Amino acid sequence: GYMADNLQRALPAVSLVGVTALESAYANDAAPDLGFAQQVLGLGVSGDTLLGITTSGNSKNVIYAVRAAKAKGLKTVILTGCGGGKIKDICDCAVIAPANETYKIQELHLPVYHALCLMLESNYFGRIYHASN
Repeated sequence: GYMADNLQRALPAVSLVGVTALESAYANDAAPDLGFAQQVLGLGVSGDTLLGITTSGNSKNVIYAVRAAKAKGLKTVILTGCGGGKIKDICDCAVIAPANETYKIQELHLPVYHALCLMLESNYFGRIYHASN
């Protein structure tokens, strides 16, 4: 049927930057650098994985999110540059781009995103999806 032909298999994922109302309210009423950590506290479940991005490795909001994730039993994977910064010592896995300029770090992260997606799709769905599929 229509649904079977068009729905695709999926993995549950939440973007912490996509909750604008919560971020705005939390920044105004509590501590702006704890917005991601608050979401991890409310949404994270032991066994989940937090994927964070901080080009410097020193972004307080991402560091606090990692600390909240670790306290809840989540695995933490961070994409960073600049030698890893402070976050490399507290996360489970740091993928450190060998650059210091933000734009270069971001460019080097692009193939990492794609590789992670391909590996996840292969692991969970048994095949690698290509743009032509």
